[in-house]
Amino acid sequence: MHWDVVEVKPEPGWSLLVRFADGLTGRVRFAPGYFAGVLEPLRDPRVFERVFVDHGAVAWPGDIDLAPDAMYQEIRSRGEWLLTSELLDAPA
Repeated sequence: MHWDVVEVKPEPGWSLLVRFADGLTGRVRFAPGYFAGVLEPLRDPRVFERVFVDHGAVAWPGDIDLAPDAMYQEIRSRGEWLLTSELLDAPA
């Protein structure tokens, strides 16, 4: 799919540079409060930097991943995807 992530690179300040299958490139930025619950291990910079692409999704060891379709839409419309703790509290 066009929203499959093909490359991910960790950057300083809890940020990721991502490139999608169709060439779209942008950043995913994490607000400090976002690392709660199952995402708690990502607070450790050594864990955060172990990011990789798994079947088109941004992932980390421990079965942690991000939805590539939502990431694609935000980056396409805003140039970046800012993940905040408010997103964790939003109804599904």
